[in-house]
Amino acid sequence: MASIWEYANPRKFIRTTDVVLPWVTAAAVLCLVGGLIWGFFFTPEDYRQGSTVKIIYLHVPSALMAINGWLMMLAASLIWIVRRHHVSALAARAAAPVGATMTLIALITGAIWGQPMWGTWWAWDPRLTSFLILFLFYLGYMALWAAIENDDTAADLTSVLCLVGSVFALLSRYAVNFWNQGLHQGATLSMDKQENIADIFWYPLLVCMAGFILLFLALVLLRTRTEIRARRMRALLARERLG
Repeated sequence: MASIWEYANPRKFIRTTDVVLPWVTAAAVLCLVGGLIWGFFFTPEDYRQGSTVKIIYLHVPSALMAINGWLMMLAASLIWIVRRHHVSALAARAAAPVGATMTLIALITGAIWGQPMWGTWWAWDPRLTSFLILFLFYLGYMALWAAIENDDTAADLTSVLCLVGSVFALLSRYAVNFWNQGLHQGATLSMDKQENIADIFWYPLLVCMAGFILLFLALVLLRTRTEIRARRMRALLARERLG
């Protein structure tokens, strides 16, 4: 476990990501391009949903990362609260815009799918509503970071906000199970073969999901490096003012 905390050192983190980031980025591009081309151009139309079903190659992976992105921020925030490692707080801050973008993509693609399927762009379905609230929490989290000058104070307050927002992250994940009367369908991927989608849609979807996971990781690593350097610049400027 001691070796894990070595990466809380900003210099160690920068050196490691110098090596890792190009490979993660290349893998993300490969999976995304391959999965989206496979899904949109080489899968058939669904017998009920027609070509609209292909929105899952954007909607499902983005929704997955919207939720898990917040949970990653939660883990990083807890590390900050317990261990006071600045890299973890900066990683949570770096993940917020990426997670917010994923949430927005999921909301937009869900509306595009819902209009022909439900006859409306939006419905106050439990999962849709909790997902919208999650998006607002993302915006509030970023706004709180921007509003507070002291990084440690901002990290403390945003960590508390992240703990509260995690309720909605989990709620958006399991809302279909809690409220069976919702319009939103159940899980697209399931251990139950009767509920799972057909393999011809499943395999390209898995590739797209891998691509979104790798894309999220690459963007968070890149933004965390930027946040570390920005923190250094702010510290240098503060020293110059005092000097």
